[in-house]
Amino acid sequence: MDILDVLPSNFGLVIFTYLYSWIMLGYLAVKVGSARKKYDVQYPTMYSDKEPVFNCIQRAHQNTLEVYPQWLVFQTIAALVYPVAASVLGAIWVTSRFSYAWGYYTGDPAKRMRGAYGYIGYFGVIILSISIALQLLRVF
Repeated sequence: MDILDVLPSNFGLVIFTYLYSWIMLGYLAVKVGSARKKYDVQYPTMYSDKEPVFNCIQRAHQNTLEVYPQWLVFQTIAALVYPVAASVLGAIWVTSRFSYAWGYYTGDPAKRMRGAYGYIGYFGVIILSISIALQLLRVF
């Protein structure tokens, strides 16, 4: 049995969503690396006592890494049954992480909420995953 026979026909869209998320993570990581040089924050120091803007840049990346594993799990579960919906929801979530970061990069942590629309994508794949679980349990 070939993997191409097992996965839904539109699963390629999901793979592109994963690639998009990889680009987003790389972008956030590069921004932290650049900020380390700009604000002279040496490894392994995670946060600066003197540079709050650096801390905002670091937090944008760190917060994304904190939620990324959960998103990957729910994105994958949802995509196995609803690949197009999961891809759209995933693209919303990934795009929102850019908005979140750009808001945070201003140095005003409240502006990170510019990415709050990402909850549509995040909770969307969670809801789809719950739906799949209930279908597997034959609840409905």
